Amino acid sequence: MFRIWAKVIKDEKIINQTVYESIDKFVYSNFFVYLADICEALDIATPVLLKTHIFNYAKFATVRFIPRDFAEPVDFDKLVLDNITSK
Repeated sequence: MFRIWAKVIKDEKIINQTVYESIDKFVYSNFFVYLADICEALDIATPVLLKTHIFNYAKFATVRFIPRDFAEPVDFDKLVLDNITSK
């Protein structure tokens, strides 16, 4: 089981958030699926996922997506994903 806390931040304030939960084991090859599900729940565009994003999440248990990571314009400063638990 794992949980990811996703926060949409604008002007250093959380304007939207969700917790993504799955009973399955966390698999890095499915990270884009998790990201797409999170973005759908937040009703925002899905950012471009690069290897560095996955490496940052693996090493620091957090990853930040800024407006230049999105293919279309967004009205927030960053999308932050934090690992809550992993069993």
